[in-house]
Amino acid sequence: MDSMSPRFLAGFCLLLQTMLLLCGSMAFGQRQLKTTSWGDQGDGTYKNPILNADYPDVDVEQLGDTYYMISSKQHMSPGMVILESKDMVNWSIIGHVWDSLSWAPEYSWERMNGYAFGVWAGDLAYHDGTWFCYQIDNKHGLYVSSAPNIRGPWSAPHQMLPVEKVIDDPAVFWDDDTHEAYLICNTGNKQKSPENKVPGGENRIYRMSWDGKELLDQGVAVYTGIGTEAAKIYKIKGIWYIFFGEWYITDTTTKPGVPNPKNDRKQIVLRSSKSIYGPYEKKIVLEKGNGFDRSCSQGGLLKAPDGSWWYTHQLIQNNESPFQGRPQCLEPVTWMDGWPMIGEDIDNDGIGEPVIQHKKPIEGFPVTAPQTDDDFSQAKLGVQWEWNHNPRNSHWSLTERPGWLRLKASLPVSRERRAGPDNNQWTNQDGVGTAFWRACNTVSQRIMGTTTGTATAKLDLSNLAPGQRAGFVRYGGVYHLLGVRADEAGKSTLFFMDKDGKETVGPEISGSQLFIRTTNNGNQAWFEYSTNNKSYQRFGPEFTLQFGKWTGDRLGFFCWNDIAEKGWMDVDWFKYEYDGPKGITNKK
Repeated sequence: MDSMSPRFLAGFCLLLQTMLLLCGSMAFGQRQLKTTSWGDQGDGTYKNPILNADYPDVDVEQLGDTYYMISSKQHMSPGMVILESKDMVNWSIIGHVWDSLSWAPEYSWERMNGYAFGVWAGDLAYHDGTWFCYQIDNKHGLYVSSAPNIRGPWSAPHQMLPVEKVIDDPAVFWDDDTHEAYLICNTGNKQKSPENKVPGGENRIYRMSWDGKELLDQGVAVYTGIGTEAAKIYKIKGIWYIFFGEWYITDTTTKPGVPNPKNDRKQIVLRSSKSIYGPYEKKIVLEKGNGFDRSCSQGGLLKAPDGSWWYTHQLIQNNESPFQGRPQCLEPVTWMDGWPMIGEDIDNDGIGEPVIQHKKPIEGFPVTAPQTDDDFSQAKLGVQWEWNHNPRNSHWSLTERPGWLRLKASLPVSRERRAGPDNNQWTNQDGVGTAFWRACNTVSQRIMGTTTGTATAKLDLSNLAPGQRAGFVRYGGVYHLLGVRADEAGKSTLFFMDKDGKETVGPEISGSQLFIRTTNNGNQAWFEYSTNNKSYQRFGPEFTLQFGKWTGDRLGFFCWNDIAEKGWMDVDWFKYEYDGPKGITNKK
């Protein structure tokens, strides 16, 4: 060994490390490195979106060599998903901030009328050894929870402002130079004085206690604009920057957010060398274009180890077919004359547009992706799954039949008790009175991408009770079901149900096993079924996936009983293949 050169030893060690990584990959699953329509391309580049799924309203905080992201998901429980990444491109889910949406009764399984509300855009922060998560429920006010570890346990939500004073989108900043802490949020017109004649709503900055839990004053309005929200505060080389998303309306026949190609939500930046309160200069730094027809804004500024700057942001819902929800893009940031240029100025108007494909910020990390497949062999439900409102915990189990997810049937909650969807401007009205929207313990996960995808599941229906319905659901703004219903005679019959609750009845299913497969090609989707996982038959019409209730399409399982609290369905496994990076997956 003494005669070997340092270069030879380094090469040998690298070869050995590579072999060990490959062996590990073979032991735990398969690494997918094929080129896909989005995400990590496996060649040192990525294609936007990096997360082509319903991960809206993100904020990112870096600790050491790891980036942590939070994303809202309204009434879904658990709330505020947390993801982590080593390279800003490949993300995996590590948990949620709130195990349940405990601060209001409408999010319980007994009410289920918190649709489109609950957990909205939040801010993730790490300060003095403690993690903080702030968010504003548009119906109930500003809340904060904290934890010593990003994986929890997180403290119970603590209200900092009542709903009468705030609209949405908080962000915090601790200034170590002055030992002052601040919180900014969108207060809309709720505190706007008659003297403020600027069109739009206000964003106010509050002084905050150093422990991050209380506000110390009534706030100061620092900016007013149409639909201006999603503020983030940065102090870079002594200069204050506040990032906002703001609507630019050239066609007033529609409101901000309503599909209209003439209107655009742009990313703006305020800059001040004087104070966090200004005076501020303003510049537009990102707009849609370069092939992206959905508005591009609302996100977080990131920094790589090499000193380069990056920006992650969502594509919002302002076109006719955002059926996967609001995905995340990653843009390079170039500083010019003290201003950030986000993306690339494709049309030479001084404003950045999103990049389609770009070199990754950090190299050397494998392709990974949010978890999807599940064999239900763990003691806890996989972090990819979320319930439609808080679940009825007595009516689901991973232990009563190890290796299976058991969903027990409940009666849909009564509409006479104001249960189910309330009408609001973000609620798709189709089928709001049907049982599905009032049936608890529907569990689901996000779809991935907008090109193609196929999900398959194995169900055991041998313990259905008369009146029970159970099976597979796709839902977002609308729902479509394929499953089995049991009658009084004990016969189980296949059925398809559309977004209006209209049923198509199929053949009797005589055995206990049922395999359901659903495929989408763009926003068109359909169901197939099998009793042996070999020969599949299509059943029900082709249907259109739709965004609604601030939610993209989702894949999951339903189980309810129209006449009694009886029966259950067991799920053995769920597998999902799609046109996007999956990384390493475990398979049963």
